Amino acid sequence: MIKKVFILSLIMFASQSINAQVDVVGGMGISLVYNQSLNQYLDYNWALEDVPTFNTSVEFYSEVDYSISEKYQVGFEYALALFGYNSNIYNVNYKMDYTHHKPSVLVYRVIAGNGYKFKFGLGIGPRIVQLTESIGATEQGAQQFSTTGFGLLSKVQGHTKLSEKFFANIGTTVRYDAPGEPENNVSTLINTVTNENVNINSFSISINIGISYFF
Repeated sequence: MIKKVFILSLIMFASQSINAQVDVVGGMGISLVYNQSLNQYLDYNWALEDVPTFNTSVEFYSEVDYSISEKYQVGFEYALALFGYNSNIYNVNYKMDYTHHKPSVLVYRVIAGNGYKFKFGLGIGPRIVQLTESIGATEQGAQQFSTTGFGLLSKVQGHTKLSEKFFANIGTTVRYDAPGEPENNVSTLINTVTNENVNINSFSISINIGISYFF
């Protein structure tokens, strides 16, 4: 009888620990993005001033991770990055916006304790970019482009307890994304100075904050 009570107590204690079976994570971040091809295109063709080496984009993310053991998790992340650029050169209004979809499968190494969890992960997945370029003041000057490729990432997350199942998380992500060259049924984006197609391949690093729910 005592042995049964002891085992039951261990099970109940384990069920209350931070080693949850499923982590649901969401939040947003700011990314510094290095894209040589896109920078040259904007710099040579549409910039009034030198385009910064690192552009800034806003990133939103959500993630579900499942514990396969005490020390490892597998997960799925969906991240969405938004970028925009505007200028007025040669009395022409210029605008570029793109949306970058970044779904990834991840594997994490987990270090957990009383009220905290650290996760160190690697991931891979497809990358999809939808880009709009507007030249002139009217919508008739807008063109839609898209491209699909792949991406790799490494991520570090730290989670600290807010309540029984809710945690605050902060982390950083390093990415290499290679979606390729945007195109449509008519044309591609071409840098008229170098006479090369523009690609959206990039290296980036982001700082992310959000909320986690463990169950």
